[in-house]
Amino acid sequence: MRFLSLLALGGLASFASARSARYSGKNIELPRPRHGYPMQPGQAQAKRETKKIIAQNEKTAKFAVNGSAGAIPDIDFDIGESYAGLLPISSAPNASELYFWFFPSENPDASDEITIWLNGGPGCSSLEGFLQENGPILWQYGTYKPVYNPWTWVNLTNMVWVEQPVGTGFTQGTPTANSTEEAAQQFLGFLKNFIDTFGLCNRTIYIAGESYAGKYIPYFADAMLQADDKEYYDVKGIMIYDPSVAADVLLQEVPAVPFVDTWAGLFNLNQTFMDDIHNRADECGYTEYLDTYLAFPPSGKLPLPANNSKVPACSLWNDITNAVLLTNPCFDIYQVATTCPILWDVLGFPGSIPYLPDGATIYFNRTEVQKAINAPIQEWEECSNGVLDTDTSLDSSIVVLPRVIDALDRTMIVHGDLDWILLGNGSLLTIQNMTWGGIQGFQEAPSDEFYVPYHDEVSLSTLSAAGIMGTTRTERKFTWVSQSLSGHMVPQYQPSSAYRQLEFLLGRIDSLSEKGTFTTTPATNGTTKRDVGIMSERSLFDRVEKWV
Repeated sequence: MRFLSLLALGGLASFASARSARYSGKNIELPRPRHGYPMQPGQAQAKRETKKIIAQNEKTAKFAVNGSAGAIPDIDFDIGESYAGLLPISSAPNASELYFWFFPSENPDASDEITIWLNGGPGCSSLEGFLQENGPILWQYGTYKPVYNPWTWVNLTNMVWVEQPVGTGFTQGTPTANSTEEAAQQFLGFLKNFIDTFGLCNRTIYIAGESYAGKYIPYFADAMLQADDKEYYDVKGIMIYDPSVAADVLLQEVPAVPFVDTWAGLFNLNQTFMDDIHNRADECGYTEYLDTYLAFPPSGKLPLPANNSKVPACSLWNDITNAVLLTNPCFDIYQVATTCPILWDVLGFPGSIPYLPDGATIYFNRTEVQKAINAPIQEWEECSNGVLDTDTSLDSSIVVLPRVIDALDRTMIVHGDLDWILLGNGSLLTIQNMTWGGIQGFQEAPSDEFYVPYHDEVSLSTLSAAGIMGTTRTERKFTWVSQSLSGHMVPQYQPSSAYRQLEFLLGRIDSLSEKGTFTTTPATNGTTKRDVGIMSERSLFDRVEKWV
């Protein structure tokens, strides 16, 4: 396991995980398978149909995955048609290869599109997103076994999860990219080979991801636009969750103390410490900066803050993290409402601190799993060292992201309000410094309701929220969502919200504020607050057992 010092100011902070340092790219010291309609309560798991979506030929056959129940270890349900394996990043001999897992969708609205999912890092595997966020198999922290995910994005669109850049996960080859532009060209080479292999030319492309994908995705989309080749790279929209789009001082230091004030009960810091960080925020200029520049509309271009974490007295984010690890040793920088105990995770990283109980194994490190998914037999890590350790590319918000917004049909940034590794007000500060559509920033503060339809639940394993789940704003083809009750990985913590956001990205709904049903459920009144149907007439509330 890779240990980097995420919070290396000492004390408990030194236990920070590999993913913690790599996942967001921060240089911190510290429903049915294959079918387009979700499985309804009481409905048995469907068997795979014999007719394939993807043409079966010499090119595709070697990538086919047996998705029948039991074929993949511990997966006791049918996951449907899928393809996985390695494809090269170019036509050069012995070219490096990226690993992918591709699920075609039977949703008729998906027939002319491809949606790509990328996790962050740099160097963190998109198989995390597959297994714990939006894939058809769901194995969350602390849960007994994998279950079918009724919120899988495969219900909406053709999905491909890609491990990249070279050096990540199961990829093969020596990492050579020293910039996101170079990584983009390698990805485009892989994508062309992927499209040729599966006969997917002339498809509309959407890209979604999180964290350091806030740098990947704008650059990759920009490279596709610059290629001007609609046969392979007809990108139409992107969506980034809790993105790394600017300098740490904006995304962490400036908004840190107001965030602690908002969630004071979850930090549980004593008054002496609270007074100290408030005084330091004032002295470092952070308080005035946030009060002045988080304005709608912005008054002008934002200057760089005069101080940052390189000034010891102004390194507030690290100091706060060290302090909260004393009051809550299980504090999760990705979801601040987490308390002890630390839950086990089949990927080895249940939050801030790496943890694997004695006798447990990393799922994708098991040889029988690797064989079942056409992966090379080798050690697999959720996050790998040596990938884009040097990234000479500018932060995406400076040039590339505004340019991409103007060129695409829809661009979205969604930010979980319980995320501490990257702060929502930091993203908003960044947005208010960007110019797109000829105008700087949002002209009005985000205040529209983000609405998630009420819905029946499939099982207690996959419950997800409904109703007003945050605020949103769209101006000039760009949409912001402040996501309620979510940490850094929104599809993991609020899968129904992420499902609705994908519907908007794909153009299936016109507004995130509209009230109605999900597009993949039978037409009912999605504003009706229904009992949670768990294969029983009893509501979820009726199942609550009260012990005194």
